[in-house]
Amino acid sequence: MATITTNDLKNGMTLLLDGDLFQVVDFQHVKPGKGHAFVRTTLRNVRAGGTVERTFRAGEKVERATIDKREMNFLYRDGDDYVFMDNETYEQINVSPEVLGDMGNYIVDGSTAILLMFGDEIVGTDMAAAVELTIAATEPGLQGDRSSGGTKPATLETGLVIQVPLFIETGERVKIDTRSGDYLSRA
Repeated sequence: MATITTNDLKNGMTLLLDGDLFQVVDFQHVKPGKGHAFVRTTLRNVRAGGTVERTFRAGEKVERATIDKREMNFLYRDGDDYVFMDNETYEQINVSPEVLGDMGNYIVDGSTAILLMFGDEIVGTDMAAAVELTIAATEPGLQGDRSSGGTKPATLETGLVIQVPLFIETGERVKIDTRSGDYLSRA
């Protein structure tokens, strides 16, 4: 743990406040004409996910949390949990779907993920902006069917259902935007 002042804040930095982890989403140094300068921040609770507004005095000391990024291989599902293997220590750990969040929709056996660790606790994931997955099932596209804007539902190998263009067939690999869940292109 490192102690820093509010003058050193940067977007994306993780802080330990009142025993909870918060990531700096936005901050603004304010120097009013009268009175003392202060720092207005928007913080996202890393564990719970909600955001809070918090104001600090300029130069106030805060605890910076050290978050380690560990590259891990996804091995298999164990009930609801996902089992990962640390690429350095070969240690296996179980991760709940709640911790993975949306990442669970894009992960397949053998894929690599970066897990964010605070000590031994997994507090989040870092994922590529796009992934390539195989279409497990989709209806054949009917020529002339443009009522749905030229898209149809398709089930990915992970079980996630997305909208794809009519020309995409079962078994094809497609590129998916992990932030929005949208089809990008053929792989």
